[in-house]
Amino acid sequence: MGTLSDWWSSWRGKYEALVEEYGWVAIATYFTIFFGTWFGFWVAIRTGYEPGGTAASAGTIGGAYLATKVTQPLRIGITIVLLPGVVRIKRAIQARTATGSQPDQGR
Repeated sequence: MGTLSDWWSSWRGKYEALVEEYGWVAIATYFTIFFGTWFGFWVAIRTGYEPGGTAASAGTIGGAYLATKVTQPLRIGITIVLLPGVVRIKRAIQARTATGSQPDQGR
């Protein structure tokens, strides 16, 4: 029977393998999700959502950050799921740019 620690280690290992394989694209995808989540919580708190516990006494930015940290396992999972698609799109754009940006020589 697996524990939460085993589950977390498994997901973290998958994320680290993706970072090693995909490099900055993995990091950029993760931080895009991170800052989007942080901003979303900030907007929610500013518009009336009242978090409980420690986040309630941390102020708007601090509360949003704490709420974002709570979602870290979910954000890592979302990164793992989205990353292959993001890399495919990046490679398609690079291929299209590489073939379309060659200037005509000698004309």
